[in-house]
This record gives sequence, C-alpha cells and structure tokens, in this order.
Amino acid sequence: MEYKFMQNDDWQLDDLDKRILVALQDDAARTNHELAELVHASAPTCLRRVKRLVEQGVIARQVAILNPDKVGAGLSAIVEITLDVQSTERLIEFEQLVAKEAAVQQCYRVSPGPDFVLILQVADMPAYHALAHRLFAAHANVRNVRSFFSILRSKFETRIAV
Repeated sequence: MEYKFMQNDDWQLDDLDKRILVALQDDAARTNHELAELVHASAPTCLRRVKRLVEQGVIARQVAILNPDKVGAGLSAIVEITLDVQSTERLIEFEQLVAKEAAVQQCYRVSPGPDFVLILQVADMPAYHALAHRLFAAHANVRNVRSFFSILRSKFETRIAV
C-alpha cells in the first residue's frame, strides 16, 4: 500500500510505515537490511520509505540516547516558570533564551498554571544554581520559579505510539 495523500498535503501512515517507525524507535542503528527483514519488506522499499518519512518530517532526527550518569549530567530537574508579562513577544523571548542552553532538554509552554515547564539535565547542584542564575534570576520578566529534583528515574522513554 502506498501513501494516501490528503487534500491538505498531509498523508496517512500505512501499516508498513508504522512497523518501520516502531522498529526505528526501538533501535535506529539497525542496518537497512536488518530493518527490512524485521518489518517484512524488501530492502529497497524499506530504504525508500525511511527516506520519505524523513523528508515528510515524521522522523525528526535519529540520535543516540546517552546515560546522563555516565557523562556527568546526573541531576534532572523539572522547573515551572511563571513570567510577569505573558505577551506573545515575551513568551517567544523566553523560549529563545532557554533554547540556547544545552542543559534545557525540553521546554513546554503550558496552561493553566505556570507559563513554562522545563526539563533540565545538569551535572550537579552548583551547575543547576549557575544555570538558574543565568536563566531565571537575571531575567527581569521571570516572576516565579519552582524546581523539582529527581531522586530516582523509574521510567524514561522516547517512544511515541503509532
């Protein structure tokens, strides 16, 4: 079955696409031949499908997921941020500020409650303190910061159900 193109240029994933995506989320380091065998497709078909999934933006990136404890980034923090002024320009300004920080793994604009929830990965408390000073204390529009520190990561998953 080939892709079904919709009027708005969106397309639907078929069963083969979904099998490929599930397999790649499990291990993107598989060779094309291993992937094709696993999803019951020919190698050329599999290669063509993966290429299209990348071109269409379904596969955003293929990365290695590191163990934070093994690379010196063992402190995880979930941080709620409330801004003084929530105009579109000020929200975008804050998003651009945190986007520059490598320790900010994820940034979500949320509602209701705080304006943002950030997921941070830093080496230790002194590293968190330095980052908090740079991003929050030195930023005039930050009204409230509430931080939660992970004492145990019982689940971490990057997989999205397809």
